[in-house]
Amino acid sequence: MAHRFHVAPGPSDVLTRHGDNLRRALAVAGQSRLPSVGFQPEFALPEPSPRLREFFSVVDLPLHRLDRVGGKDLVLFDLMGNPGTRTAKTLASTVIVARAVRHIDRTGEPIVILTPSSANKATALRDAVLRAYRAGLADPDSLRIVTLVPDAARPKLWASELTDDPVLAALNPMCVLPPGHPDHVKTVALQALEMYSTELYELTGARLWHTLDLANYRCADAVRAFVEQADLPLEPGRTRLHAHSVSSAFGLLGHHFGTTLVPDPPRSGYFLVQHLDTPDMVQSLHGISAPEYRLDRATGLHRQDEQPRYPAATFDPAENLEATFYTRKPATSPAMNQIIAAQGGGGIVVSLHECLAAYGRIRVLLGDTGITLPADPRSLREWSLVMLLTGVLNGIDRGLVDADEIVLHASGSYDTSDYTPIPDRSLHPVGGAADLRPALLATARRRSARRAA
Repeated sequence: MAHRFHVAPGPSDVLTRHGDNLRRALAVAGQSRLPSVGFQPEFALPEPSPRLREFFSVVDLPLHRLDRVGGKDLVLFDLMGNPGTRTAKTLASTVIVARAVRHIDRTGEPIVILTPSSANKATALRDAVLRAYRAGLADPDSLRIVTLVPDAARPKLWASELTDDPVLAALNPMCVLPPGHPDHVKTVALQALEMYSTELYELTGARLWHTLDLANYRCADAVRAFVEQADLPLEPGRTRLHAHSVSSAFGLLGHHFGTTLVPDPPRSGYFLVQHLDTPDMVQSLHGISAPEYRLDRATGLHRQDEQPRYPAATFDPAENLEATFYTRKPATSPAMNQIIAAQGGGGIVVSLHECLAAYGRIRVLLGDTGITLPADPRSLREWSLVMLLTGVLNGIDRGLVDADEIVLHASGSYDTSDYTPIPDRSLHPVGGAADLRPALLATARRRSARRAA
């Protein structure tokens, strides 16, 4: 039976238990990061305070021992505890907003966060901004966020006070690119940064921060290694593998970075799980391409048996199982390939058919972890966790996983009962970077209105 454990008694939130290590990770990340486009706050947190502790209180990273499968001990690393997001993006988003708060306090300069996202990063950053308001760390005149997502993300966007309150909604808009738009959200956000950051600063004194930089995430995800060292020491002679559903593998790169900051870290491998629409990291890692599928007219499934790292069966070889994982040819592939070549591991691609076939088994495996999947998978809106467990179970069954223990980085799972989607009327359609200008300059209009009044 699954159970939760912490070695240390007392409060379990990240700031209380690992604040010093997190500050050290930030400092190292800041020193080693490559130059990037635009403004960046210092890689440092505000001074400790009750308000900062309240802000970080939702970031709890428990571990749960699951059943033994195929001779492998499974441990679930629950990164989804924040009820306002149910994804691993909470930790990095909390650190990003805390850095923004520090900059605002030290310089008096407001910050507008600009981030492209497939959905979850936008939700998590908006949640962190709202929590900063509630904790009294910032207000809407000093800290705002403008998010840009593709049209396919609409069903996954969480409503909150940033949507329901008219003033907060106007200052923190969720912008959406239309379907079939020739540019990607990342491209449009970078264009907006280049076009309007100077104008924003001249009109309002606010800094525009485009947060999509690996350094902004790996310093937070390094905490995973601190938790592992404290709560899950590896017994001598045993081997360990860290498994993760990935698009660009920021989380695993952050974990690996964290292992460089702790004494005597276990030498662990990494196992990547992807889906058929964006399998680029697995392809790059193993030097493979998609196999040729044949239609099985008796079942209606498309099947293949030549490549064990690809689904044996799928409803559609071109399916997009989870829009959250949307990055093609990620720049992080070479680094991840190098780490896996040195430390072991591998990767696998899964299909919706395989996820559905394993769904009941996964619900049983989760046991009393406190993580529940809906009985009807049609209400699931985030498939990361199911993808992860399906990939690991398939990897074990196919002999692709070589480790005594597998740590499953549970990075996302939510269904229709967990949130209310942002209504279409509250979204802001944009056709390109120029359409983001009103959203970015909202504070200038707000100040002009105040002066006129």
